[in-house]
Amino acid sequence: MDFLEILKTRRSIREFSDKEIPKEILEKIVDSARFAPTARNVQPWEFVVIIQAPILKKLSELAENGRFLAQAKACIAVFCADTKYYLEDGCATTCNILLAAASLGVGSCWVAGDKKPYCAEVAHLLNVPIAYKLVSLIALGYPKSKDSFHAAEKRSLKEIIHWEKFTKRENR
Repeated sequence: MDFLEILKTRRSIREFSDKEIPKEILEKIVDSARFAPTARNVQPWEFVVIIQAPILKKLSELAENGRFLAQAKACIAVFCADTKYYLEDGCATTCNILLAAASLGVGSCWVAGDKKPYCAEVAHLLNVPIAYKLVSLIALGYPKSKDSFHAAEKRSLKEIIHWEKFTKRENR
């Protein structure tokens, strides 16, 4: 699939099949993450890949908006050293993970991390030093439905683009 098509068709997947994700695929996904843009080339990120069902279940209990993590076949926890631009760098690398997963036919869903009340508990569960910030938990699995990657309705380019100056529109 071509890159622009991946951008247009990637969706958040919350229902996963029972098919396991091979370790090589998980490594490719994480490998793509390290090529994300990073302020001053600091690369503050660290990735914890979780595939054990009891840990995925515990993560689903901690992250109130990530209950589906219990059914995922893997989760990548993105942590960053507490640098000036950790959040921007962590979000950039998270996007790389989402796009790489889609390119490999793996469904994903970003569960928020930064500033959530469960960050310290997730870090403790995964044995991550307190100096690191949880940016995201990314649920991974092969989609339960083959229709999962169909394009969702998005605002048109004409609705969101402004040339030279912002122009208020009636519909927004």
